[in-house]
Amino acid sequence: MDKRKVITAYRRGFITIQECAQILGIDSLQIMGLVNDPDWMDNSRLLKSQPVNG
Repeated sequence: MDKRKVITAYRRGFITIQECAQILGIDSLQIMGLVNDPDWMDNSRLLKSQPVNG
């Protein structure tokens, strides 16, 4: 499963932080690093506003 989708599910309140860590197979300290990393933010809103070339 895509890590970004799991982290997004946590941020939206669908799963707990413990469930998020378990799905990704990492410990709770590592998950906090991923969740707080700005590179892992959900950019889906930005992708929707970009025009499609071609």
